[in-house]
Amino acid sequence: SSTMSLSEAEVQSARGAWEKIYVDAEDNGTTVLVRMFTQHPDTKSYFTHFKGMDSAEEMKQSDQVRGHGKKVFSAINNMVQHLDNSEAFLGIVTPLGKKHATQLKIDPKNFRIICDIILQLMEEKFGGDCKASFEKVTNEICTHLNNIYKEEGW
Repeated sequence: SSTMSLSEAEVQSARGAWEKIYVDAEDNGTTVLVRMFTQHPDTKSYFTHFKGMDSAEEMKQSDQVRGHGKKVFSAINNMVQHLDNSEAFLGIVTPLGKKHATQLKIDPKNFRIICDIILQLMEEKFGGDCKASFEKVTNEICTHLNNIYKEEGW
């Protein structure tokens, strides 16, 4: 049975919204991370190689920041491709959540922070409709990640 609360129409409009921002995955992924690190400096502590970087400009140039920005966007892209197949969706979200919970020990609130910054960027670049059609997806992702964290004893 499907655990997803998105209708077929919602899935299609979410994919359309995501495609717009995913076209520039590395740049947009980098922008999202740099905003997170500057607005929430405590999040930098998880990335030992970003710790010494204070200026947004410096972070934007960093290969590590750019690489991780692209990685985050690729992971979300995988999820977006499987929004209509909960088994495949969970097959992507579950190992990702487990790794962040157990190995990396990332506070789950950071997923919400990243999602909110992505929504903010969508709104700035493509308007409120774009943001609105992707909001349910971010809620879905964060809900599933939080559930995995609970299972891992957070």
